[in-house]
Amino acid sequence: MQKALVSVTGVDKPGIIARVSTALFEMNINVLEISQTILDGYFTMLMIVDITNATAAFGQAAARLEEVGRELGEAISIQRTDIFDAMHRI
Repeated sequence: MQKALVSVTGVDKPGIIARVSTALFEMNINVLEISQTILDGYFTMLMIVDITNATAAFGQAAARLEEVGRELGEAISIQRTDIFDAMHRI
């Protein structure tokens, strides 16, 4: 299984989770775990996703999520988890 970490930060507003989840669904990226919180009106969310069967290349998925972030006024990024795994093996 190929996993990635999606992070979302910005001002809280309705529909953030729905928009991000819809974009992931459209690229056949499955959400495995999700954690979100609101701190003093700021929204933060981390998602662990399975990119094994994604219909978009990783760079295309990152660009699509950044586009959704611009539309929402949020900062959205995706990183492969193997980067973090490698850091902890050193």
